[in-house]
Amino acid sequence: MTQLTEPEWIFPFENMEVGDSFFVPTLKPSPMIYAIEMGAKRCQVRVKAFVTSKDGCLGVRAWRLN
Repeated sequence: MTQLTEPEWIFPFENMEVGDSFFVPTLKPSPMIYAIEMGAKRCQVRVKAFVTSKDGCLGVRAWRLN
């Protein structure tokens, strides 16, 4: 039996301007917010991530703040 794992996420922080955002569809928004915030910290950028929906899909949207 194979174990399912989460994919390796690559977030576009370096290519984002202040005010840009991206959406990640997920059924587990809390771990995704944590992953986004830790990725932003490593890239030394500030983001605001929150749970939302897009086209009927639950997910997380992250906005670059600085």
